[in-house]
Amino acid sequence: MGEAPADLPPFAAWHHRGAADGFEVAYFFTGSGGLRVEGHTVAVEAGEPYSVGYEIGLDDRWRTRWAWVWGQSARGRREAVLESRGDGRWTVDGVPAPQVDGCFDVDLESSALTNAFPMHRLALAPGEAADAPAAYVRALDLAVERLDQRYVRIDDGAGPPRYDYASPGFGFRSELAYDESGLVLEYPGIATRLRV
Repeated sequence: MGEAPADLPPFAAWHHRGAADGFEVAYFFTGSGGLRVEGHTVAVEAGEPYSVGYEIGLDDRWRTRWAWVWGQSARGRREAVLESRGDGRWTVDGVPAPQVDGCFDVDLESSALTNAFPMHRLALAPGEAADAPAAYVRALDLAVERLDQRYVRIDDGAGPPRYDYASPGFGFRSELAYDESGLVLEYPGIATRLRV
């Protein structure tokens, strides 16, 4: 794997505030098959500290093909490996995971970065909307479940993209602002991108 793609910086960082207090950093690498992301989040949520590391591989259409996630909390050390052929079917630690059938993205509860994947993959025009369910990996125990999400692009196309984001299962709705490279700048109640 080589340098970051031309439209991505070599790395990005977020200050997590609200749901959790902490910090995340991610590094981007490109190769013949697509993009590889390496990152780590260290945070405290509801009085419980955790650290989550990840490596995620995406194909040239921004579909997540694999994710290796490891973490530690007061509950112990954990690791999970998610794999997909890009057809919306997954295995978790080598076992079929039908609960996330139809998902093309991995979304880490501990990460602000992973909201970039559906934004790039869907490439919505202003005014367009799409559902983007994801294989959701919990921060404290790395349990994998389905996360239903909906993105509506609400900017006029003249500046960086903005989306009305909804996650009905959590009763959560927010406006997400992205930068010109498609990385989240502001995720209200979750994280703020640090410009470094």
